[in-house]
Amino acid sequence: MSRLPFTPLSWSRNSNVYEVNLRQYSPEGNFAGFAKALPRLKDMGVEVLWFMPITPIALKERKGTLGSYYASSDFYSTNPEYGTLEEFKALVEEAHQHGFKVIIDWVANHTGWDHTWTVSNPEYYKKNAAGHFFDSNGWDDVIDLDYTNPGMRAAMIKAMRFWVQECNIDGFRCDMAMLVPLDFWVEARTILDREKQLFWLAECEEPHYHEAFDVTYTWEWMHKTSDFIKGHTDVNGLENQLWKYNHQFPAGAMRLYFTSNHDENSWNGTEFEKYGPAHQALAVFSATWNGMPLIYSGQELPNKKRLKFFDRDPIEWTEQPEYHDFYRKLLRLRKEYDCLQAGSQDNYTFRVKTSANQHIFAFLRTSENDQVLVMLNLSPHDNVGFGFLDAAIDGSYEDVLDGGNFVFHPGYRYFQLNAWGYKVFALKR
Repeated sequence: MSRLPFTPLSWSRNSNVYEVNLRQYSPEGNFAGFAKALPRLKDMGVEVLWFMPITPIALKERKGTLGSYYASSDFYSTNPEYGTLEEFKALVEEAHQHGFKVIIDWVANHTGWDHTWTVSNPEYYKKNAAGHFFDSNGWDDVIDLDYTNPGMRAAMIKAMRFWVQECNIDGFRCDMAMLVPLDFWVEARTILDREKQLFWLAECEEPHYHEAFDVTYTWEWMHKTSDFIKGHTDVNGLENQLWKYNHQFPAGAMRLYFTSNHDENSWNGTEFEKYGPAHQALAVFSATWNGMPLIYSGQELPNKKRLKFFDRDPIEWTEQPEYHDFYRKLLRLRKEYDCLQAGSQDNYTFRVKTSANQHIFAFLRTSENDQVLVMLNLSPHDNVGFGFLDAAIDGSYEDVLDGGNFVFHPGYRYFQLNAWGYKVFALKR
């Protein structure tokens, strides 16, 4: 596939996504509690607010005290835990006034066991040999919907349209999108984009799903970086993964890069557990490589605990989150430099050769107007000295994170980074 069937919204290519875990975000654990954070997030440079599922949670087969966000009992109302539909509408309006885009998590593959459709339209569900509802993935608190049923497909699109029309949301993050037939997503987007041009993010890593979606996940990259920290691959292994992305995905496709999200934090560990002292260098990569960065609730704190998934476990905020300025600088870079746009076919992204390629992962983002040079010391070694062996590095560069100017010319130039250190330089043409 050489091009994207749908055109991503113009604002999306240099944007970012912030995942909101309402249950754990504030002491209140509701819409009103989160709203207090809007000015802070605006200052940090956050643009797209992704709310984890806000629909009511099924009671039957519920896990823990509050259940999984992803086991819906009704597609047309809000979880009472968070507040009313009117309160969500007010939150969306307030977010829009601050300049945010709002997307909601949409779970189309399955519902909870006592979803309203199980009574009104049991034919919407898959049945096992005994004629009972079931889930094919081993998730015992949900049951699978049947996408061979035209009525169910139409009802699903109608439910999605409700949130666009009633709440004026700006798009969807579609849970486990690859479990739902691609032709459904194409149909849904074709219909819903007539209501309003939307932003479409898929939790999947299937190249052909870009026939319907603007952005897809980079789970393989996250697993590869985790393997790297464990010593199961090297810097060349990381580069090979990125090469695979460049050659398997269609031109213009945007990818979502992250060091944490709700699944990773709760089930596999925080970025501190996975990456240790490398967590900031990999966050710099996520914000500057050819893609879109995702920040999960509390990463700016930084939150160092695994948040419970089925029970209340509020983030323990401080008055001044320690990583606020770190993320603020990274997110604002994406607005200042054209070369950092995701999936732009007018820009180039490539690794820069250095004299210490076994430790230093340096790369260049270039556009007609500007250039950004990123250097990461992906090793536990201090004072790693290296030179640039690439003629593309030429000119007077500004250190955009720490200040100062450096002149780099083609050929050898000695530089030094400490363990897991990083630098970001920019060149204005």
